Amino acid sequence: MTMRSRRTLLVAFLAIGLVGGTAIEARAADADPLPSWNDGPTKQSILDFVAAVTKEGGPDYVAPAERIATFDNDGTLWIEQPIYTQFAFAVDRVKATSNQHPEWKTQEPFASILSGNLKRLAASGEKGMVEIVAATHSGMTTADFNKTVKEWLAIAKHPRFKVL
Repeated sequence: MTMRSRRTLLVAFLAIGLVGGTAIEARAADADPLPSWNDGPTKQSILDFVAAVTKEGGPDYVAPAERIATFDNDGTLWIEQPIYTQFAFAVDRVKATSNQHPEWKTQEPFASILSGNLKRLAASGEKGMVEIVAATHSGMTTADFNKTVKEWLAIAKHPRFKVL
């Protein structure tokens, strides 16, 4: 499946999850359900797909309980450049909690974050990134994690645009 096909399918599932049932038919008469999309074959294929799977009795009908929405880290829902939001959070958590982990000053990949050596951090590859995420996303309750993320989101700024 091509990247374009995956994205089209992703958006279609999202539209099904958000629009649901016959709401798209009602909205189509009133307003464009995808007003930020340019008219063209991709937009039309999404609208056709959603119409087909939400038409009760139709051969492609999918019952609401069987519909899903799928999300991808492709920059649609959150930043991906210069790094993903989740990884930006993890890097900031390493910095914020490093006083509780003195070994991180010499232990890679944490030492690279604390010294600001992004090239060395990048050289740690996927293994290093997984280690950072594991260290910063575990060892707490879901409620504590949610609280920590919300607090971070209230102050975190995009590295390039300097906005929340």
